Amino acid sequence: MDPLQAVILALLQGLTEFLPISSSAHLALFPRLAGVADQGLAFDVAVHVGTLGAVCWYFRGELVRLVRPPAGDPQAPALRRLAACVILGTIPVALAGLLMHDAVATMLRSVTVIAWASIGFGLLLWAADRYGPRRRDEYSVGWRDAVLVGLAQALALIPGTSRSGVTMTAALALGLDARSAARFSFLLSIPVIALAGGYETLKLVREPVPVDWGSMAIGVVVAGASAYACIRAFLALLERIGFLPFVIYRVVLGVALLAFYA
Repeated sequence: MDPLQAVILALLQGLTEFLPISSSAHLALFPRLAGVADQGLAFDVAVHVGTLGAVCWYFRGELVRLVRPPAGDPQAPALRRLAACVILGTIPVALAGLLMHDAVATMLRSVTVIAWASIGFGLLLWAADRYGPRRRDEYSVGWRDAVLVGLAQALALIPGTSRSGVTMTAALALGLDARSAARFSFLLSIPVIALAGGYETLKLVREPVPVDWGSMAIGVVVAGASAYACIRAFLALLERIGFLPFVIYRVVLGVALLAFYA
């Protein structure tokens, strides 16, 4: 892969993974629109690993408290429950990923699927943002919430859906405020990206053909740096701008894809 292509794809991943606009859709669309060979699922996972480093670094203090709540911390029960809910919310997408891996890598990367998913799930995000009660934070998340958000997260295997977008949509519909919905979505991304990255890394190690490790290294570094900047900016601006700009972007993108490429 050309280094410039690797940088562009990594920037796309870093800037879209944590925004509700579907990083997988942008990674799948770029080769078609630029007229270059598809980078393949392995590179997609490499740049996801870069974003994993970014989200872990951003939430490093929170992760320490979730793994080992400080003695005497009055939030300890809520922290333990939140940690358990992150794990529970990961199970549906992990199972769906194992069952649908081949379809995700081939059939579901079509322009038509991406376009309709972008439009449909974008409108669902608008509805949840507009009508969600917004009374709760991420520390109030319980078992039922984790299961429902986890089931929604499994839908993100469809390119164009957006893992962050669909989990934020479900969290908003369940009553979380915008910032808490985003934070819970970001915490949920950690085990999901770790599992996907680990699975694909094992396949690459066993792969008999040469692997472009240089391009993958570029992808990890550039995606990680851009994703960290994106997380900071998104959480800082979310209360001010809301989700409507992302909904508009999704709908316009979907309509344009159906008009010109489907």
